[in-house]
Amino acid sequence: MIITKKSLPRRTLLRGMGATIALPLLDAMVPAMTAQARTAAAPVRRLGYIYIPMGANLDEWTPPGEGDRLVQLSPILESLEPFKQGLTVITNLENRNAYSAGNHATANSGFLSAAKAKMTEGADYELATTVDQIAAQRAGVQTALPSLELSMDLQTNVGDCDNGFACVYQNNLSWSSPTTPLPSIAHPRVAFERLFGDGGTAAERRAELRIDNGILDWVRTDLTRLKKELGPGDNRTVDEYLDTVREVERRIQRAEETTEGVPLPDLARPVGVPAVYADHARLMFDLQTLAMRGDITRVMTFQLARETSNRTYPEIGVPDPHHPTSHHANDPVKLAKLAKINAFHVSLFGYYLAKLSSTPDGDGSLLDHCVLLCGSGMGNPDVHDHLNLPILVAGGGAGGLAGGRHIKYEEPVPLANLHLTLLDKFGVRLDTFGDSTGRVEELSL
Repeated sequence: MIITKKSLPRRTLLRGMGATIALPLLDAMVPAMTAQARTAAAPVRRLGYIYIPMGANLDEWTPPGEGDRLVQLSPILESLEPFKQGLTVITNLENRNAYSAGNHATANSGFLSAAKAKMTEGADYELATTVDQIAAQRAGVQTALPSLELSMDLQTNVGDCDNGFACVYQNNLSWSSPTTPLPSIAHPRVAFERLFGDGGTAAERRAELRIDNGILDWVRTDLTRLKKELGPGDNRTVDEYLDTVREVERRIQRAEETTEGVPLPDLARPVGVPAVYADHARLMFDLQTLAMRGDITRVMTFQLARETSNRTYPEIGVPDPHHPTSHHANDPVKLAKLAKINAFHVSLFGYYLAKLSSTPDGDGSLLDHCVLLCGSGMGNPDVHDHLNLPILVAGGGAGGLAGGRHIKYEEPVPLANLHLTLLDKFGVRLDTFGDSTGRVEELSL
């Protein structure tokens, strides 16, 4: 049978002077024949890692109850109640290769590498290719960006940051080779331009933005042409997606306008970002959602805060710096404050899950087609151990990920086992990774 209906390519882009905007999945991108439609509409898997520094108050993190069902969430995790059925908490994972004199540096560097960091204060640092970059090297050829690395803090520290370990180990979660750390983006404007900017220098694009209403004005001609080819449903989808792009851009512009002329900015925070930490984090999560929906990239990492961060959180009643608070010495007051910080970070992850669950993608939502790991490379921060890590797994994994579970190991199991398992769910099969000894079979349906 001859197919007469021609589908729109999945990589259809809106182009204009200084901008390239990828589109969400549309009905017009699915071929007419039913069998081919099933193939074309097969969900694209996405893989994301969200890092929480300096471990957690583990008594307040670990869910209560016996058995492997996630019946009740702990106080720190209670903001994730709407997503409990798609959530798995894993207890007693160990970041084994993080044990050394480094502690903070190796907690961060070992989280995605499962490797020992070379002790050095200079430029001869060495680690391993991280799990996100292994995924990106396989899937990145299909997207505009192989991966996206984001953070909340400027990475200005150099030299020795942690007992003979170079700052590069704390600054970077992602490494594309054992000697190539990938710097992350902390400024929403820079991340936005990375996703949608194309052509000219960054300064030229910013100058145009001051003249025009926004990036969508640059692709108006291409958008008008495209909309004539689409049906009503697809036009609504495009309008909704571009409205979100415009709203994110406006929030970035408002933050830049608000902070213009501020004489003494927070030295850990880029100039021109939202003044409130949560607003900054939500904006970065929104950018990740846009990147997923436009299939700009399928692999992302996000460092919610840096190890040894002295950030304060007065908005939740914790004006004390995070790092000293994490050294609680079993003081009930400090433990309570640490739990508040942990719960705050988890609630921001909950915001991300809500965004993904409400964003359509093919026959489901972005959350249905994601594999997300949220956690820390440190367990009890008071003693700088790397045992019993606070670890969450969320998302549907395109139908391949079991949820509503609390997996509790009697003996410590390498974090690398989880990395190997999530690579499977993403569609990348390896025999081993780092110090892995097997897979987390309980995550399979």
